[in-house]
Amino acid sequence: MLRLGRCSRAFRSNNMKKLIICTSMVFGLVIVSAMAVSAQTVSGRLGNGTIKRGVPTRATVTLSIPGGLHVNSNRPGSEYSIPTTVRATAAGVRISAVTYPRGKRKSFSFSQTPINIYEGSPTFTFNVTVPQSYKKYSVVVNVAVRYQACTDEVCYAPKTKNLRLTASVL
Repeated sequence: MLRLGRCSRAFRSNNMKKLIICTSMVFGLVIVSAMAVSAQTVSGRLGNGTIKRGVPTRATVTLSIPGGLHVNSNRPGSEYSIPTTVRATAAGVRISAVTYPRGKRKSFSFSQTPINIYEGSPTFTFNVTVPQSYKKYSVVVNVAVRYQACTDEVCYAPKTKNLRLTASVL
């Protein structure tokens, strides 16, 4: 296997074959890193798929974070850390404030103070209430989850993943 340290020697010696191999390796590492960052998935549900008029129904949204990565919590405790946010919207219904999990305080070499983070599969909850006067037979709640994925050494650009939760109205 060609080591990346040898890439600089290949560049200095104008060895085209080694330059192509080095460039391919670096490009491959970038692709793998990008795939790891985009591997977070967002899933959710609204009650058991049905919602009664006038009765608050719990909605859950889960962010699945692959091993080796974490995201900043909703209150990371660092002015430079981008917090995870969950925004839910729907027409004609009432949506409560989102309840965020606690998170875990973790120390990193780049920060003098611990940062509050999420790992694994944090779940966010909120209630949806359809009024008695609601005329439709189904409800759609649009959810946007914004987060910044990080390793222990580097943070990637923030992302927003969108999700649609639907339920039949009884």
